[in-house]
Amino acid sequence: MKQEFQALIDNNNWDLVALLSDRQPMGCKWVFRIKENVDGSVNRYKARLVAKGFHQVAGCDFTETFSPVIKPVTIRLILTLVVTNKWDLF
Repeated sequence: MKQEFQALIDNNNWDLVALLSDRQPMGCKWVFRIKENVDGSVNRYKARLVAKGFHQVAGCDFTETFSPVIKPVTIRLILTLVVTNKWDLF
């Protein structure tokens, strides 16, 4: 837990801001997992601090969502389709 928390601080994953008087702070919890080797022996213990995002209210706690996860294979596939079908790319 100490290593994970220190990594969050070192990577500047959040900004500490003052809580507005009419708001409640969002909770978080620790999620633990044991990573195992192929033979079943323990490789390492992992800990993750996750926010309880299900308490958020759209328009109040956030206004937009963003997920920057995309595989390079997907980009290649789309570009191949564009070239093959002579589509315009915007």
